[in-house]
Amino acid sequence: MVSISDIPKFLLAFFLVLPLISIIHEAGHVFFAWIMGGKNIKVTVGSGKPVYRLGMIEIRQYYFWYGMCIFDNIKRKNKFANILIFFGGSLFNFLGTLGVIILVENKFLEAGMLTYQFTYFSLYYIFFALFPMPYPDGTYSDGKMILDLLKNRKNVTKEHQYRIKWQPKKKQWHVIDHNNELIEGFEKEEDAMKKARIVARKNRPSSVIKTTEDGEIEVQSYPKIPL
Repeated sequence: MVSISDIPKFLLAFFLVLPLISIIHEAGHVFFAWIMGGKNIKVTVGSGKPVYRLGMIEIRQYYFWYGMCIFDNIKRKNKFANILIFFGGSLFNFLGTLGVIILVENKFLEAGMLTYQFTYFSLYYIFFALFPMPYPDGTYSDGKMILDLLKNRKNVTKEHQYRIKWQPKKKQWHVIDHNNELIEGFEKEEDAMKKARIVARKNRPSSVIKTTEDGEIEVQSYPKIPL
């Protein structure tokens, strides 16, 4: 039976244990993204406004809710590599849970509210991460992404390409989408590149390509975001 004295314990779970589990989850995504050649890896813990940054980690105002991993230029773009990246978060949560259980059973840790909350909420996290469903903000759960990859869904693996190309007649750098339609023109190359990156980042999976006289060069790629 739950009593008034248990309320501080629940608060401890939500404001300390759950964020720790979220960090472990994102560490799993980071590990496999790094193994697969991901660059500029960043981890966001929580939602709302950013309040603190340390290296690749960004802590947001509501640090106890939500998290995601962002990276660029993954070298291995095959289906198996992407499945590992999306599965990595839940795998690390499972390994963390297993580790705590082993430590408790071998008397290295004392069984208590913290160990119980850690194992309980880790399994809770794994279930909702792997349950194949769309989220209200339009993103997909890791499980939904994995399922779509296994089914060879084109919307998961098809990469949109955004190009910047110099137009000598108009003396502008044009940002062109995957349908070869003009998005916007700029006098400066860096402004066109900035715009292309913004659009590509919002439409993952995608890549930014610069067209020159010598051919096309991939500047940056944006895989789907593991949550």
